[in-house]
Amino acid sequence: MKNTIRIISLFVILLSTGCKAQQMVQTPSDAYKLKTNEQQFINRPLKDLLKEIKPEIKLVTGNVDYPSFFSFRFISREELRKKTESENTLGLYVYVKETMDWDFDKRPQGKEFEWSKEDLTKYGNLTVTRIKVIGKP
Repeated sequence: MKNTIRIISLFVILLSTGCKAQQMVQTPSDAYKLKTNEQQFINRPLKDLLKEIKPEIKLVTGNVDYPSFFSFRFISREELRKKTESENTLGLYVYVKETMDWDFDKRPQGKEFEWSKEDLTKYGNLTVTRIKVIGKP
């Protein structure tokens, strides 16, 4: 009997760790799914939304005015500069309820536009109020 319980317990543990939910945004063009499912993220922490994004966020800016928001992009600043004005690049805008302490001048030199683990720790608990996706991937 003990062996049966151990085997079942082991099977359940292996099954639960092996089954990870797939992230909602697999490619940058999937960012529109976040807007479609916006109600799933409203009044939830920013970190919950960011868990659903698989592609690397290469460029981020923050707006401290009202309303406060983050602008996330899946291309680097250099790639964005190479684009012409007529090329509308994909942008994910996440508005937050709280006023944020985003000071461009206090960010690490050379990494002002990069989203880091420290940023996730600092801003991850901000409450999402709106999601906006613009542009083309």
